[in-house]
Amino acid sequence: MFESVREQTLAQRTVYTGRILNLRVDDVTLPSGKRAIREVVEHSPAVGILPVLDDGTVLLIRQHRYAVGEDMLEIPAGIVEGDEPFDEAARRELQEEVGYYPEHLREIGRIYNSPGFSTELMALFVATGLRPSKLQEDDDEYISVVPVARGEIPALLAGGTLRDAKTFAALSWWIAFGEGR
Repeated sequence: MFESVREQTLAQRTVYTGRILNLRVDDVTLPSGKRAIREVVEHSPAVGILPVLDDGTVLLIRQHRYAVGEDMLEIPAGIVEGDEPFDEAARRELQEEVGYYPEHLREIGRIYNSPGFSTELMALFVATGLRPSKLQEDDDEYISVVPVARGEIPALLAGGTLRDAKTFAALSWWIAFGEGR
């Protein structure tokens, strides 16, 4: 396909250690022989879930995202806790954020949200056969659930309303490959 052009790591230095991420600064040698600095956000793995009701309606969430200063329309998502399997994290996050437990959970892919600087790997799932089952939500999240009919999704994708990468990816997959097509 293409030849890999790797950079050689000369030194790594962690400059910040946080609850969900660390910031590392690496000194590297480029394939040309020149040296460069790479800033790397080491982020815990995460899951994103596209919950789909029996009638094809998807459940998105709206929440304020401090880093970008915007209210975002997103699929439910969250960080994998410790050695928790991705599918268990997806079930837990779905219960915490939208109050449903999925009878069926299908992994549709794994993505890097920003591979230019972040190690965050996110597993995306489609959840169906939903039944009410609410877990206590995180005390620092203020989330509202937004039902979206399948027929409204193309306009959301085309209209610039969705600015969250995981949501754009999951909804695009759903329109292209989801059941009922």
